Formats: sequence, C-alpha cells, structure tokens
Amino acid sequence: MRPANERRRTERTMPLNRTIALLRKARRRLWMKYALRGVGGSDNFERLDLAYTVEDPWNMASDLERARFEATNRVIERAFGNVGSLLELGCGEGHQTEYFAKLSDRQYGVDVSAQAIDRARKRLPQAEFAATDVFGQPWGDQAKRFDLVTACEVLYYLSEPAKTIAQMRHLGRNGLITFFAPACGRIGPHLDAIPGVRRDWIYHGGTAWLVGWWRDE
Repeated sequence: MRPANERRRTERTMPLNRTIALLRKARRRLWMKYALRGVGGSDNFERLDLAYTVEDPWNMASDLERARFEATNRVIERAFGNVGSLLELGCGEGHQTEYFAKLSDRQYGVDVSAQAIDRARKRLPQAEFAATDVFGQPWGDQAKRFDLVTACEVLYYLSEPAKTIAQMRHLGRNGLITFFAPACGRIGPHLDAIPGVRRDWIYHGGTAWLVGWWRDE
C-alpha cells in the first residue's frame, strides 16, 4: 500500500495533468482553425505546411486516430494480405506509416510539408520519405511501381481529386482511400468512378470514415 503522502501527491497531480491536456487540446484546435483557413479543395500546400509549425497538429496520437489506423490495417489485411511496397500519400509525421509498416515490407511516404517529413524520417528511419506530392515522388514513375498506394484523409485538400486517383492507379497495383463521412458528397463520386471499387465503413466513438479499395493488377 502506498504511503499517504504519495497518494495525496498523486491526487493533486491528476487534475493538473487533465488541465494541461485540455489546454493543449484547445491550443491545437485554435491553431488548426487558423492554419487551415481556406485549404479545403484548394491545393493550398503552404498553409498545410504551416499547420506543422506545431507537432502532431492533427492529433494523430489520439485514441480516435489509432483506432482508424488499426481498422484500416484490417481492411488491407483482408483485401491484400501482406504487401511488398507501399506508397502513402499525405503521410504527415509518419503516425499511420508506423501501422502500415506492420503489413508491408517497404514503406514510401510523400507529404507536401517538409516539416512533417523531417519528423517522419525520425519516427521511421527505415522508411523512405519525400517532401512532395504523388506527381513528384522520386521512386520511379513506371506503371504499377508499388504494390499498394494509399491516400488516407488526403483528398479533401485537393482541387482535382480525380487526377490524384488516376496517378494512384497508374503507380499502384492496388489502391486504398479513406475519408471522413461528411466528405462523401464531394469525394464519393470520384470513388464511385473507379472500376471494381469496394467499400466499407470504419466507426469509432461516433465518428465514421468511408474506406474504398481496388485492384488494378
């Protein structure tokens, strides 16, 4: 049994820790509200990079996002099994790349934020990253270069999602996209246009994402 003074110290510390966590959450929300102003569907890569002035601006270390990562991995395992090479669009700081590394032999990630890419390289030194978009990725443009190309929570920010999907299909033997359910009206028709696409839903804590995947082999 812990001494009484230690218990009292713990009781005092717990509310303080909760307060600090709430303040950090509020700070992140305020920052992202400012940094992401006008980025939806605009190719505004400068402001996306600005968001990464703070670490983990999207709160990718949260339970919510980890649940999404795990559910996405389950879809990949069912649909494709273990894959050789995986190209991740919008890899950010590499949080989801860590999960992709559990079911792929080689990971490649691109993001328009150089700040995010610097952190991703530190997080996963064994993976390869580049600060660019899918059209500038430096690992070869030949057809079916990668076994799987993913774009998770990315297409919202692009002015022409169809072009990115076409490049994904050119580069990948297989593809996978996820997006937040409220974006179905804008992104859904692009997903529907992919021949043979299959769909599923991810749910966690009242939040829903649509997952679409396909084979182009």
